[in-house]
Amino acid sequence: MGQSITFHKADQLKKKPDAGQLGFGKYFTDYMFEMDYTLEKGWHDPKIVPYGPISLDPAATIFHYGQEVFEGLKAYRAEDGRILLFRPNKNMERMNQSCARLNIPKIDEKFVVKAIKKLVAVEQDWIPNQPGQSLYIRPFIIGTDAALGVHPSSMYKLLIILSPVGSYFGNSMSPVKIYVEDEYVRAVKGGVGFAKTSGNYAASLKAQTKSEELGFDQVLWLDGVEHKYIEEVGSMNIFFKIDDEVWTPALNGSILPGVTRNSVIALLKHWGITVKEKRISVKKLFKKAEKQQLKEVFGTGTAAVISPVGFLKWEDHVIKVANGETGKLSKKLYDTLTGIQTGKQKDELGWTEEVKVEKEKVTE
Repeated sequence: MGQSITFHKADQLKKKPDAGQLGFGKYFTDYMFEMDYTLEKGWHDPKIVPYGPISLDPAATIFHYGQEVFEGLKAYRAEDGRILLFRPNKNMERMNQSCARLNIPKIDEKFVVKAIKKLVAVEQDWIPNQPGQSLYIRPFIIGTDAALGVHPSSMYKLLIILSPVGSYFGNSMSPVKIYVEDEYVRAVKGGVGFAKTSGNYAASLKAQTKSEELGFDQVLWLDGVEHKYIEEVGSMNIFFKIDDEVWTPALNGSILPGVTRNSVIALLKHWGITVKEKRISVKKLFKKAEKQQLKEVFGTGTAAVISPVGFLKWEDHVIKVANGETGKLSKKLYDTLTGIQTGKQKDELGWTEEVKVEKEKVTE
């Protein structure tokens, strides 16, 4: 796609939020990226425009049949002033996998990475630089065809919005409490569990509310057929350190193939640690804990990076993991990943991409 990205200047810029009060996903930058799709033109008219409401017909496909996919990645400000992205190509690759499952037209992955870089370059002053902070990047595609009837949309809109954020769980390395859900089901093999689509998250909200009422931070989902095999947490993939090995549920068609998950597996193998991607029954996991073999539990995801788990509750059983504290491996993974992402550590695996501000100009 050789299209030029046009730039539409805002009449007035926003006052930036207090860096110490960012939270997660509460504030949005001055501009967003927008591009449309029609059967006649394909993806066309890419532009950076002032952030604001979009106009959709009440009959738009997204409202009635949920045809939507999204991604999440971050831009980081390095100590030397560089702006770094972490494996953006992996996010765009996954976005196309989600598009294929939701019957949404394929995007040009390289062009969308280019668009992300241009938007981030325009909004560089919004990138916070305190520890644990970053500029969250949310690309998403929605069906916009104004017609009722269960069929794929013939029109789509791709948008990219940006949000300066702190850590997802507040204190980023404070262990979280996880509730193992044994009543509700999020996804099954053959469905859309592996896709990053809004329906998956809508299906998780009831159980998430239930877990919070019980005093827990997140839900750990079991498989949708037998209700006994561990899959993933609502916002993270999950890992278990069993003695000297690390176990994580194998991708099976209902688990999101996380970019951070992939990165953690690569790092662990790079360090010579045995990683097993396998079916893990919750019963077996709790037996390992009883035998003192469960040393650490941690979640992985773009938002939290590494989130240590201090407590697990399943039925009437409660596990206190690593004495409710952050384990050494969890801390090492967090420090390494965030170090690579912010340029503090050498990027031995070639994961970061620099946003060259002087080259990322747009035309008005």
